Amino acid sequence: MSQNPDKPHSSEEKSSGLEDGQESLDNPDQSIRKRIRPSAPGSYRDDTPKSSPPRPVSVEELMETAKGVTNMALAHEIVVNGDFQIKPAELPEHSLEKKVRDIVHKAFWDCLEAQLKEDPPTYDHAIKLLGEIKETLLSFLLPGHTRLRNQITEVLDLDLIKQEAENGALDISKLVEFVIGMMGTLCAPARDEEIKKLKDIHEIVPLFRAIFSVLDLMKMDMANFAVSSIRPKLMQQSAEYERKKFQEFLEKQPNSLDLVTNWLQEAADDLEKLRSNRLPPHGSGDGAAGEASALCPTAVQNQAYLKLLKWDHMNRPFPETVLMDQSRFQEIQLELEQLLLTGTVLLVAFSAAGSALVDIPGFAEKIKTIVKVLLTGMHLPAFNLKESLATIGEKVCAEVNSCLSQHGFTPFTAERETVLKGQIQAVANPDNTICKLIDSRIQKFLENYLASSHQKSLPAIPGGLGPIQRELEEIAVKYVRLVNYNKMVFSPYYDAVLAKILTKEESQLAGKSKES
Repeated sequence: MSQNPDKPHSSEEKSSGLEDGQESLDNPDQSIRKRIRPSAPGSYRDDTPKSSPPRPVSVEELMETAKGVTNMALAHEIVVNGDFQIKPAELPEHSLEKKVRDIVHKAFWDCLEAQLKEDPPTYDHAIKLLGEIKETLLSFLLPGHTRLRNQITEVLDLDLIKQEAENGALDISKLVEFVIGMMGTLCAPARDEEIKKLKDIHEIVPLFRAIFSVLDLMKMDMANFAVSSIRPKLMQQSAEYERKKFQEFLEKQPNSLDLVTNWLQEAADDLEKLRSNRLPPHGSGDGAAGEASALCPTAVQNQAYLKLLKWDHMNRPFPETVLMDQSRFQEIQLELEQLLLTGTVLLVAFSAAGSALVDIPGFAEKIKTIVKVLLTGMHLPAFNLKESLATIGEKVCAEVNSCLSQHGFTPFTAERETVLKGQIQAVANPDNTICKLIDSRIQKFLENYLASSHQKSLPAIPGGLGPIQRELEEIAVKYVRLVNYNKMVFSPYYDAVLAKILTKEESQLAGKSKES
């Protein structure tokens, strides 16, 4: 049995760096991700490559392959998820595993307590725990921390501690006090409160349990700091590794870029239509041909990535090169759909309320909170959008009238309330003019950000999106990080496909130019 049963049953995370200024990362919001189907029907293809002829595969080969896939997936997650964190494993509350673990842990600590209450006390278990604590503290040190290493080694000298225990001269409280002090020196600032609480525990067994609990948190802090430190280097290595694996797959399955080709072709067609709509209907030969020069490959790629935000995941397979990130793109798509409705309702409500109320501190945020809460779960099958919008209309009208009265304005008449409620309920209509306007501006913002993603600053927020600016920028940063990494991995394949597509477009343009 492990000498520390309260420790998570995961491999110990070690790192060579921990800075005093390290900040704890925010936990990412998983509410929408949990609602996404783990395997959309469109993500599978019928032409999955099969080995021919089949050959026996050893357990070792299977394990090695599984390890490679797992490592690639983990590296990919670290690179594309800026909020990635290593978290403690938590067993379900009433699961058999948790019950067994709790029983074993209780037996271990009861045994330790019984040993310490013997006359004279037996310190076998306690010394083994001190040995584990010593190794953990040493794992937190940098190579240059010679003084701290010497301190830990000297004070937690297990041979000396055993001799003191045999001679009845062991002061375990003093050793634990040293451990807590060293933990306070090595921990991240976010753990100062936990260290402070340790000093208020005076019974040895509960104190040991609490020490191991905080040490586990410190290990995760160390591991998460290491993850953030290696992300830039890992990005390049992971990109090269994924490209190599995809090339191996491509060599076995030559037609595995069919979906990518269709995807990029559609993006090129979209841009061609937009450009044709902007050109004069009967341009004079040279002028029209000059303006209708070949499409920019980068613009086509960006348009293709924007199309992923409107994808029909249930009925259409995802392009091969973005398949690993389908759930992430789908998550962003759902977030944008919810943000679109939120932004539309807010624009309608603020237009009705007037600038006098919108400028009142806290009013806009209160209205936004009401809308966001009542639209929570809008992608669940049981969600009724019309009922939710009706409730939003009631709540918004009540809040507007309350604020108008408090600040000396005339409350809404019943007629104005009816009009506002009707405008809010009309948002459920897919052809709603305001909804379409907000959607086009959101898409334009994302398009501008993709086009200027090499710049650190975000582009200006289009008019009408002010109330949802913070949420939109957070989504945009996540989306562009995902796109840029995908470009880093697969740009050689996109360039090759686009070269064929754009050459064909140029030939067609030249033919039309001659005919005119």
